[in-house]
Amino acid sequence: MVIVLATANARKIEELTALLGDLPIRLEALPISPGEPPLPEPGPTFAANAEAKAVAAAAHTACLALGEDSGLEVDALGGEPGVKSSRFLGGAATDADRNAAILAALRTYPWQGRQARFRSAVAVAEPSGRVLCRGEGVLEGFIAYEARGAAGFGYDPIFFVPDLARTLGEAGAAAKNRISHRARAVAACRPALAALAAASGVRPVPR
Repeated sequence: MVIVLATANARKIEELTALLGDLPIRLEALPISPGEPPLPEPGPTFAANAEAKAVAAAAHTACLALGEDSGLEVDALGGEPGVKSSRFLGGAATDADRNAAILAALRTYPWQGRQARFRSAVAVAEPSGRVLCRGEGVLEGFIAYEARGAAGFGYDPIFFVPDLARTLGEAGAAAKNRISHRARAVAACRPALAALAAASGVRPVPR
């Protein structure tokens, strides 16, 4: 069973592949031609964006497609950057630029005023536009006082997870994939994906 991943983010593709690797599913990156418009992100929520991406990718490829949208919500910033996380500061900004801006905005805040969370939403759609499953996941934490760690991507180096006693940038892929917002969102869709794979007559990979 083939599922197209509705993202051009190579790091997200790595994580989604690791999270679904034990299912009898062949995951393929969405083919994007030069000059082709980006996948739609019309919604005010991560869930709406994930669904829009999945539906668009499924229609484009005539395959099942998995859309995912995620971002960082900082309480002291009124929940920003939220659904604008990847576009925070504009298209020319780097991950380092965005992290530096968040740290600067919170430079006077004590630890208990630095609460934040990562939020993720996942949706799987078929070419007809019907959404087969949806999942959401949240990981609570704090904005660190400085960026730490070269693992992960995006806001991982400034996101401190109490259960790990480190930032996601320090945690490494295995630890992150056990607890992350994306892992929790994907887990909510796993039963539906497993059922689809079983209906196609293939067996799961033994753990």
